[in-house]
Amino acid sequence: MKKIALLCFAFMMTFVSFAQTKTAVWPEMGSFHQLMSSTFHPAEEGNFAPLKEKAADLYRASKLWYSVDVPAEYNLKLTKKTLEQLMIKCNDIWAEVASKTPSDVKLKVMITEAHDLFHKISGECKKK
Repeated sequence: MKKIALLCFAFMMTFVSFAQTKTAVWPEMGSFHQLMSSTFHPAEEGNFAPLKEKAADLYRASKLWYSVDVPAEYNLKLTKKTLEQLMIKCNDIWAEVASKTPSDVKLKVMITEAHDLFHKISGECKKK
C-alpha cells in the first residue's frame, strides 16, 4: 500500500513540475490555457455562459500572447503564424458574442477551432 501511495505521489509531483515548467517558460501560454479551459470545456457540454462572459478576455489574452517573444524551443515562423490565426479566431468569437443574436452553434464551432489552434501551438509548433 505504501508503494502505491508513493508512486501516486511521485506521479503527481512530476505532473506539477511539468506544468510549472511549461508555464514558467511561456507564462502567456499558461494564462491563455486557463481561459481556454474555462470556456471550451463548458461549451463542449452546451454551457456557453462562461464563453460569453470571457470572450473579450480570451481575445485580450491571445493578443498578449501573440505580442511576446516566442521561446527558443518553438518554431518561430509556424508559431507566430498560428498565434496570429488564434488571435483572429478569438476576435471573431468576441464579435459573435457581441452581436445582437450570438449563435451557440456557431460559437461551439469557433471555440473548437480556437482550441485546436491552441493545441497546434503547444504541440506541433515545438521544435523536434
